[in-house]
Amino acid sequence: MAKKSQGINAGKALKKRRKKGRWLDNKYVTKTLDLKRKSDPLAGAPQAKGIVLEKIQLEAKQPNSAMRKCVRVQLVKNGKQITAFCPGDGATKLIDEHDEVIIECIGGSMGGSKGDIPGVRWQVIKVNDQSLNALRRGKIEKARK
Repeated sequence: MAKKSQGINAGKALKKRRKKGRWLDNKYVTKTLDLKRKSDPLAGAPQAKGIVLEKIQLEAKQPNSAMRKCVRVQLVKNGKQITAFCPGDGATKLIDEHDEVIIECIGGSMGGSKGDIPGVRWQVIKVNDQSLNALRRGKIEKARK
């Protein structure tokens, strides 16, 4: 590796060296090229509205052998299809096809999937403008569309 410039007029060379070195850092590259927003189906938004296309079950990663209940959702804002997790016991029974749901990020490390659900980065929080948590607990009944 080249030795660092030293001396009175070394400022320009040091600046150039630092600039070159920053491109080796993944976080810098992602931030500078705005890759998070470009690849994110939610386009940087914390939550998004979508229509349920189908209910699916995904197999958990090793060593677990559970079937995680998820739904395929088509986003209203851009038409992209994503898979969202339904948190809680019996949550899929409260979600039907063609229901309007609001999804949010599941909160995995570096914006990725959380726990043993492969490739699922979002979760359902509302169904037809009613909290999924409240519906599950029986505090409110599901609205008729």
